[in-house]
Amino acid sequence: MILVILGAGSWGTALAMVLAPRFSQIRLWVFEADLAERMLATRENDVYLPGFHLPPNVEITTQLRDLSPAEILLCVIPSRFARAIFSKAAAFLNPAMTFVTATKGLEQGTLLRMSQVLEQTLPFQAKIAVLSGPTFAREIACGEPAAVVVASQDTEAAGLVQRTFSGPSFRLYTNSDTIGVEVGAALKNVIAIAAGVCSGLGLGSNAHAALVTRGLAEITRLAVAMGGEARTLSGLAGLGDLVLTCGGDLSRNRKVGLELAKGRPLAEITGSMRMIAEGVETCDAAVALGSQFEVDLPIIQQMHAVLHGRKAPRDALRELMERSLKGE
Repeated sequence: MILVILGAGSWGTALAMVLAPRFSQIRLWVFEADLAERMLATRENDVYLPGFHLPPNVEITTQLRDLSPAEILLCVIPSRFARAIFSKAAAFLNPAMTFVTATKGLEQGTLLRMSQVLEQTLPFQAKIAVLSGPTFAREIACGEPAAVVVASQDTEAAGLVQRTFSGPSFRLYTNSDTIGVEVGAALKNVIAIAAGVCSGLGLGSNAHAALVTRGLAEITRLAVAMGGEARTLSGLAGLGDLVLTCGGDLSRNRKVGLELAKGRPLAEITGSMRMIAEGVETCDAAVALGSQFEVDLPIIQQMHAVLHGRKAPRDALRELMERSLKGE
């Protein structure tokens, strides 16, 4: 079976490594021509996942036409580029493929989830699944154990991905709630920025625990209002991913919060990062969705004010504590 991975960031590269034993051939599509050239020469992604060598059955390509032999197409590209790349790739895709999106973000403007963007750009009805869960790319590349969720309303598609992707260190659970999985995956990045702010301000474990718990409540409220299921958010794609991203030192979104707490401007922080922190753009979309579905999102709204320079991080947290009292 042939797997094509669209996107060679840290997550796409790590997935190529962990899934290599499960496929006869993996094609890893790389956007940057210079990076692809070096990866061909050294068998290493020196920008996004340095220090790891790619397995022999992982081929490097920059050509979208090389996607056509895929039986499973795994999309791992930043949300801001998804529509453009999907549109260019559409001519080389066909209905026999199973599509899996592993991007944790929302499209700006349309507020669409990545599976919806994929549906809009494909010229045919496709079998689409969503992959998400508590994972850091570097740990996956090291072969450390991880468990994730593959969600699809097509039970056959979810089952296929579960069977073909699961291995000794990578365990998949199926779910039919794509809305809950994608909303949880996207919004946890915003809460992780807030968690980084807490840590950067020197606040303790009490504040961190309260933030994560109330952040999960916000994510769940919005997901349910959008048609998702509350129980999904108590699983790997919700609570699991939230705990990891809010507390892990490898979290890019948490790092953004840490730097904001130091007083650094957002543009300076993101400009110094090689990889995209999806929570920055997702915050705008989350606030818009909260307004659209009339859902209260106090933590996300305060982070929106901080990210746009309208409020100092310490003032934002103080206002959260001083909100009107209510039941849990």
